[in-house]
Amino acid sequence: MGKTRIIAIEGIDGCGKTVQFDLLKSRLESMGFTVATRSFPIYESFFGAQVGKYLSNKEGVSAIDVDNKSMALWFALDRWESFVDYKDDETDFLLINRYVLSNAVYQSIRAGDTDIADWVLELEYEHFRLPHPDVTVVLSVTTSSASENVDKKGFRDYVGGTAKDVYESSGNIQQRAMDMYARCAQRYDDIALINCMAEDRMLSIDTISDKIMAQLSERGVI
Repeated sequence: MGKTRIIAIEGIDGCGKTVQFDLLKSRLESMGFTVATRSFPIYESFFGAQVGKYLSNKEGVSAIDVDNKSMALWFALDRWESFVDYKDDETDFLLINRYVLSNAVYQSIRAGDTDIADWVLELEYEHFRLPHPDVTVVLSVTTSSASENVDKKGFRDYVGGTAKDVYESSGNIQQRAMDMYARCAQRYDDIALINCMAEDRMLSIDTISDKIMAQLSERGVI
């Protein structure tokens, strides 16, 4: 078996990552590929549980109030712990729902410090030696459409209900994050920005999925 191809799915909260993540897994498996998956943060893990507390403000300390490098470390450590026993070549594909780029994006726009994006990428890929994706798919949506989708998520353990977490509830953060994702897509060749909108309305799930598959094929990942 050749090297496992890694695809990360990224975007702001409510952009449809999980829906496209699950559909991509099904489509790859229908083509005869073996597929493993991971999603971050892992709220049941040691480090992920602390991330959840910060995001939900459960203990009176909000993720927004934690300095950006410290917050980046919590997210990075959650991924590092998950990959301690990772072995390449066990499956054809590894799909990851939220990965390193989200950490770089959100921590840089929180502090208005774009230089920290490079620091986060160095931290996770070079210091922690996390596997680098073959392609990172970023779903581009408007914040209004994303906010409507967040409202439909229902109960989530880490917030203890249906309320939005501290990142989801900040429209300003979400818009700046979307802008930063777009800038990163211009800067890094391994990022595929997928436009999921048409006339201010989100495209159908199948149409977005087809656009993702077309990008993966064009880049030689499938």
